[in-house]
Amino acid sequence: RTGGPALDLGGPAAGAGFPAGPAAGPGPSSGRVSGDTLVSGIPRVPAADDDGRSAPSEEDHDARPPAPAPAKRGRSKLVLLGVATFGVLGVAYGAGLLLDHADVPNGTTVLGVDIGGTGKDEAMNKLDAVLGERARTPLVLEVEGEQKTLKPSVAGLSLDTENTVRDASGRDYNPVSVIGSLLGGARQAEPVFKVDEEKLTAALRDLAGSSGGGASQDGMVKFVGGKAVGVPGKPHKQVDVDKGAGLLEDAYRAQVATGRSEAVELPVALRQPSVGQKEIDRAIREFGEPAMSGMVTVKAGDRSIPFSPTGSLPKFLSMKPVNGKLVDTYDLKVLEDLYGSTFDGVLIARGNGSRTPVTPQDVAGALREALRQTDPAKRVGVIELDPR
Repeated sequence: RTGGPALDLGGPAAGAGFPAGPAAGPGPSSGRVSGDTLVSGIPRVPAADDDGRSAPSEEDHDARPPAPAPAKRGRSKLVLLGVATFGVLGVAYGAGLLLDHADVPNGTTVLGVDIGGTGKDEAMNKLDAVLGERARTPLVLEVEGEQKTLKPSVAGLSLDTENTVRDASGRDYNPVSVIGSLLGGARQAEPVFKVDEEKLTAALRDLAGSSGGGASQDGMVKFVGGKAVGVPGKPHKQVDVDKGAGLLEDAYRAQVATGRSEAVELPVALRQPSVGQKEIDRAIREFGEPAMSGMVTVKAGDRSIPFSPTGSLPKFLSMKPVNGKLVDTYDLKVLEDLYGSTFDGVLIARGNGSRTPVTPQDVAGALREALRQTDPAKRVGVIELDPR
């Protein structure tokens, strides 16, 4: 209505029981209320959700845990790739086992010789064909600047193809080997070598003897003019058997593996005589003097032949060291030439039931017992014949 009193929209007037508000200043915030309070300082009550709970404030929203991130697709692909790879390897492993039925697994080699996928006999034949010649080639040795050769068979060295193939045979369940055989991979088997230690030692000692050392430098007893004569030994150089044996074995293995024969220098050492004067005196007393005490005869049935201490005996009889002791030694070739055809047609019964002719060993055995006797009546060595 015109003329009526004007309405005051600015709130209660000062002095009406309410504290005076701050003076309204210029700017866009004049006459507005804050988000948390109503006019006159009364707190604002948050609005409720439909279920009666208070609506979350901005602070409550910030305090909630973050939602989990979605799974990465790259990780799933890696898992699938691993499963697929494992499956392929499993199929390959099974195929390798099914395709490998031979005694020697596929891809097996020995010193470069492929024996895989074969039977044992065929594998041995392959090894013999390729490695056999190498295994039989004489070793080249050098002793004190002098070169010599030594057959492996004499030294007790050989390639054992039978045991080599046996060790290489049998199913191989190693996944790496089985799958590798499908891809052309090789499975290397170790060769087996045989070493006869006694033959090897004897061969090394013979080498020393043929080089001017060895047994010829040791003490011994000779028979000269119907008498036993002691020959003292003296220090001499000889092949070091212990070190030389190892070098020979290594050289032989290398020769079989490579096919090359390279000279092996054998070490030598100064060796004292194994037979001293005391042993020489004993040998002369116990055997040498009785042996030269008179004629000795060997009989076989109705055949016989005499040997004289001043004539035939010294030609084949001597005493040489064996393990530090002097023993009577017989040159069988000379002995056989001396008795000639004396025992032709005479047969001796052997332990195996056979009947064979008299041998030089039979004559030497009969002499050994007769030469120890000093009674002329007992100096007869008898070779026992077949009683039939």
